[in-house]
Amino acid sequence: MAGTTLVARFYRQIKRHPGLIPMIGFIGLGMGSAALYLLRLALRSPDVCWDRKNNPEPWNRLSPNDQYKFLAVSTDYKKLKKDRPDF
Repeated sequence: MAGTTLVARFYRQIKRHPGLIPMIGFIGLGMGSAALYLLRLALRSPDVCWDRKNNPEPWNRLSPNDQYKFLAVSTDYKKLKKDRPDF
């Protein structure tokens, strides 16, 4: 047992207990979804500034009809008008 790898032990446990397969699948799906959401937040959110030299304030470049929220239930961003000054 000391010379077996982690993958071999995992495969043996799955073979003995096939009821673990759905649980492992859902855990993997949840971890993948969380990782993709964090990646989306890091790349698409106006709150994150990766390039301070060329774009020091990315939140000022947003127009009022840019949708940056993941889900907008009651707001139609296409109908919004600009009511703020340019900086």
